[in-house]
Amino acid sequence: MKKIFFTTIVTIFIVSSSTFANNSHSNSVGQASTEKALSAEEITYLKNRVDQIYAMDKSEMTSSEKTALKSELKGIKEKVQKSSGYIYISAGGLLLIIILILILL
Repeated sequence: MKKIFFTTIVTIFIVSSSTFANNSHSNSVGQASTEKALSAEEITYLKNRVDQIYAMDKSEMTSSEKTALKSELKGIKEKVQKSSGYIYISAGGLLLIIILILILL
């Protein structure tokens, strides 16, 4: 009885502590919005742009230009993350998963 209760509690904590990175906020009707996946051309363009930004000589740039580059890199990162769809698992959730695996084995 204790083992079933413990595994149930652990499962509830795992489910409640893990969050999905692809949080699609539902609109007023309750339907999830879908994100468009990036095409191969867009991915190569974004990779080339990131390489260009890293290859630039930033020593002679003003602070506003550097800030603009940082915001552009953040925008590219967000665009790629939104199109890929991956899962975030919190540290507590990961710890509980490992403990649960060790107990069940």
